[in-house]
Order: sequence, then structure tokens, then C-alpha cells
Amino acid sequence: MPPTDRIRDHAGQGAPTVAAQRTRRRLRADRARQLADLLRHQLLTGGFPAGTLPHESTLATDYRASRNTVRQALDLLRAEGLVDRLPGVGTVVVAQKYPHGLDRLMGLAETLREHGHVTNEVRTMGPAPAPAPVAERLHVPPGADLLYIERLRRLNGLPLSLDLTYIPLDIGTALLGADLENTDVFRLLEAVTGQQLGHAEITLEAVNADAHSATVLEAPRGAAVLMLERLTHLADGRPVDLEFIRFRGDRITMSGLLHRSL
Repeated sequence: MPPTDRIRDHAGQGAPTVAAQRTRRRLRADRARQLADLLRHQLLTGGFPAGTLPHESTLATDYRASRNTVRQALDLLRAEGLVDRLPGVGTVVVAQKYPHGLDRLMGLAETLREHGHVTNEVRTMGPAPAPAPVAERLHVPPGADLLYIERLRRLNGLPLSLDLTYIPLDIGTALLGADLENTDVFRLLEAVTGQQLGHAEITLEAVNADAHSATVLEAPRGAAVLMLERLTHLADGRPVDLEFIRFRGDRITMSGLLHRSL
């Protein structure tokens, strides 16, 4: 049989082709991503209380995955900064994400009170003209002065969020002498107005950190951050607080309880 025929015959008997190899790599990458999602959930919910993940062979057995798939999944979690490989120890948890609920209207200190102490570094505070989109949402004339506040918020000393806040000046003036370094704005708003907060409209999306945000949050420039836009109303319906909050995505996880309603 001529050499070319032998090669063609060998390929026809199941020799791996470039396309087949690519398909296998893609399928393994898909399985690794799925496994990483499962392990990430356990990491963030205390599924490994000792701080060490099971051996790769144990994970492979438990999840019916190949050792290569397990290694690839752990590489994904390592790239996220959640785990690391220590010689003689194994794969250990090296980072923690803090839970932030989306089904209750609370300030950051209230939300994270079980996880440590929240402090606020007030970077900017004072009257500022209302940009048209902000004025519209807070029901004030365009260009009217608002109280503008920029705060860097830390949990146990670690930078967690950069908050930009707009408050109508008739309410905000009373906040100028308040202890914003140790008190949530929500509590201050309720004290100043004599009303409870009622509801808030929120939007959550991932954005790339600009140079300023990255520097303040001590995050890599261009890193993904969670952007929470929140318009909060008093119990009587008046909008009183428009916030643009940039969370370090590697230190916070958002969750909520949703009910189906048709």
C-alpha cells in the first residue's frame, strides 16, 4: 500500500484530527467552568470550613470529572484570587467574599454588621450643581445645588466600595456636621427627615474600573467592579438619595430572594 494510502487509511480508523482535539479541549473547558462554579459556591458559603479543599483525586471522584478537568477548574479559581496552591498542604482558600443582600433596604454597615466594622473615608463633601439626569430623578430643578458626597468604604480596613451620593440640599444641609465616618447615610436621612425610608430602585451591572476608582479601591486598573445604582425614597415616596456605588467584585457577592409573580 502506498504511503499516502496508509496515512489515509490510518486516519479513517480513528486517528485524532485537529477538529476532534479542539472539540475535546472545548468540552473539557466547559466542564472545568461548570465545576469551578460549583466549587466557588461552596467557597463562598463556608463549604470548606477548614480552609482547605479536598485532594484533586477526591474532587474528581465526587464530581465525576477527570483530574485534568479538576486542575483546570482550580486554575480558574486561582486566577480569581479565591484559592492558592501551597506545597505540602494542597489547595487552600485565600480570599473571602462578603454577602450583600438585594431584598432588604439597608446601609452597608447594617448589611455587613456580622462580618466586621465598616468605616467611611469622606473624600469629598459639599454643595454641587445637579446634572440634568440627577436633577430629574431627585425631582429638583436642573442646576440646583445638591449635597454631593464621595466616600471610600472599608470593611475591617480593606477597601470595599467607592460611593458617590447626591441628596437634595434642603435635607443634605443637616448632614454637613454629621458623623459620616461612622454612620450610614440611611440612618442620618431617617433622623433628619423624621421618616422611615420606604423603597429603592436599583440597577446592578459590571463595569471596568476607571483610573480614579481603581486607585482608590486599590484594584487593578480596568478590573471589573460591581456598579450598584440606587435611588432611595422616603416612606411618603419622595426621592432623597441617588447613589452610584462601585464595589470591588472580588470582595462582595450579591444575593436576593425572588418570588415568581405572573
